Amino acid sequence: MRETIIEILKDIRSDIDFENATALIDDGQLESLDIVAIVGEFNEEFDVEISVEDLVPENFNTVDAMVELISKAQED
Repeated sequence: MRETIIEILKDIRSDIDFENATALIDDGQLESLDIVAIVGEFNEEFDVEISVEDLVPENFNTVDAMVELISKAQED
C-alpha cells in the first residue's frame, strides 16, 4: 500500500520527496487543491471514502499518516 500511495503522490506532485517528508502540510508543501486530488485518487485506488472529518493536517503530513488513514477507512 505504501508504494502505491507514494506513486499517487508523485503523480500529483513530482517535485516533493514524499519518502523523507515529515510535515507536508505544516511546511506548506501540499496545498488544499493537492489534498483534493490526493483524496480523489485514494478513494478510487483503494475503494474507500475519506470523510470530511478526516481532512486534517495530521492525516496528510507524512506518507505513514496517509497509510494509517487509508487503513482505517478500509476497516469502516
